[in-house]
Amino acid sequence: MEKNGKGELEMEERTPSLVVDDDVEPEINYRGLKTMPFIIGNETFEKLGAIGTLSNLQVYLTTVFNMKRVSATTLLNVFNGTTNLATLVGAYLSDTHFGRYKTLGFASVASLFGLLVVNLTAVFKNLHPPHCEPSDAPCVGPDAGQMAFLLFGFALMIVGAGGIRPCNLAFGADQFNPNTESGKRGIDSFFNWYYFTVTVAEIVSVTIVVYVQSNVSWSIGLAIPVIFMFLSCLMYFVGSKLYVKVLPEGSPMTSLVQVMVVAFKKRKLKLPNNPWLNLFNYTPPKSINSRLPYTEQFRFLDKAAITTEEDQINPNGTAADPWNVCSMQQIEEAKCVLRVIPVSLIAIFYHLGAQQQYIVFQALQSDRHLGNTKFQIPAASYVIFAMLSLSLWVPLYDRLVVPLLRRITGKEGGITTLHRMGIGIFITIVESIIGALVEERRRNMVRTGMVSSMSSMWLVPQLALGGLAEAFFAIAQLEFYYKQFPENMRSVAGAFFFCGYAVSNYVYSLLLAVVHPMTEGTSGGNWLPEDLNEGRLDYFYYLIAVLCGLNFVYFLVCARWYRYKGVGDSSRTVEMETKKLDNHSA
Repeated sequence: MEKNGKGELEMEERTPSLVVDDDVEPEINYRGLKTMPFIIGNETFEKLGAIGTLSNLQVYLTTVFNMKRVSATTLLNVFNGTTNLATLVGAYLSDTHFGRYKTLGFASVASLFGLLVVNLTAVFKNLHPPHCEPSDAPCVGPDAGQMAFLLFGFALMIVGAGGIRPCNLAFGADQFNPNTESGKRGIDSFFNWYYFTVTVAEIVSVTIVVYVQSNVSWSIGLAIPVIFMFLSCLMYFVGSKLYVKVLPEGSPMTSLVQVMVVAFKKRKLKLPNNPWLNLFNYTPPKSINSRLPYTEQFRFLDKAAITTEEDQINPNGTAADPWNVCSMQQIEEAKCVLRVIPVSLIAIFYHLGAQQQYIVFQALQSDRHLGNTKFQIPAASYVIFAMLSLSLWVPLYDRLVVPLLRRITGKEGGITTLHRMGIGIFITIVESIIGALVEERRRNMVRTGMVSSMSSMWLVPQLALGGLAEAFFAIAQLEFYYKQFPENMRSVAGAFFFCGYAVSNYVYSLLLAVVHPMTEGTSGGNWLPEDLNEGRLDYFYYLIAVLCGLNFVYFLVCARWYRYKGVGDSSRTVEMETKKLDNHSA
């Protein structure tokens, strides 16, 4: 390994994912920090482009496409849900067929064209309905052709996000040698810079870009993200010759399916006593997955490792037919995934509480003037208070709180990832209750017209709590997935994180579809009308608070049941290793 005078990584070697010969492995040159200007630049401009469009899209649909607020919110929820579910497809294609470099390249171009199509709907008058003032009701909505063109842009953005989100972090980490100290420091530095650029991009997008969209021109405001995305693609492809491009190793899902299939085929067999000693046990010598101890949970899967007279074992210890018998290592990896699934469901109702989507409409019907000035804060820019809360808390937590907790608990992270997730869920309950109280105040201060005299700064406390909840729950959930999934499924783990958002978006849409018609025509009135002053959005917030409370109870049950990966009976592990050595000696 060679370094320059600044200590930056010049060239390193590591064991690659693709082995050419059993004894000789090709060497890979790691450029490390030299690739960061291209990768970090690509990430920054990509976030500026994507967030610059998405952060104000709700307002765009209601003001330019003349869509009703419930319809616009539902469409965005479906779009966001589909976008996040698409990450599973992107992760599968990347790991199995194309690799992260090609997947990111194709997805970046798709995102560019998707943003361009959405921008064209604002530029050309025949691609959106005629302008309509609130007093001109009823407004003319989009025709079939206009809606189809808009949805075509959304589809391209879904393809782009499906490839970018599960691959971008892993691709950046690929540029460093994970087996050297300099490589590990480089990976840590990359994650820090990645988080920093995402936060900066979000703040720029919800302030400057949103201001241009809301106060200057939608055509110009939506063209800015297109320019950012073009620069993102340019930065990515310019650095192509420097990148380490890890080849795909095949789908890790195959092993999981094999365990399920074989366990079902052998479901009628009886497990032997001491299964950790008497079941088929084989670990590939060059596997990147850590060796896992035997665990008692999901014992029905253990039957997949029962060997019968029909099962053949190769001289090197592998199963002749992996669809007839599986190793205990495979089974424990499958158990890791199954254990994560119940915990992952917590994210669905967490996101309902943390990301309250009526904030923009509340701000629109509040006094948005900055102090006594004539300047009005764009409604879509209020989410910056959640971002600021998150970005201010994270370094404070990392530098001050964690060392203090570490001294008290003796744990490396101060408290476990599940503890942090629980704190985040509890905050969503408080956030929703405060949101209900603030909305009641906003509605009671309406004098004339649609805009309340209440300052929109009253929305800041619930937004700040939302950012604090995200700092606890979302970051802990990312770490939880990264550590609890098998090592060869970390791209899938990244996609799994976004699936929580996806299902939450669909549930939110379902909730709106149920609440809106059920409350319309009742004595209390519609909770979610076009004019919030005539509704009871505070009741909707209380409903969210109840759902978050039930979610917290479910979380406590899951946390008590869950067993972390690699935690098992140490004596059994010793027995397994001893038997394996005896078998080799024999």
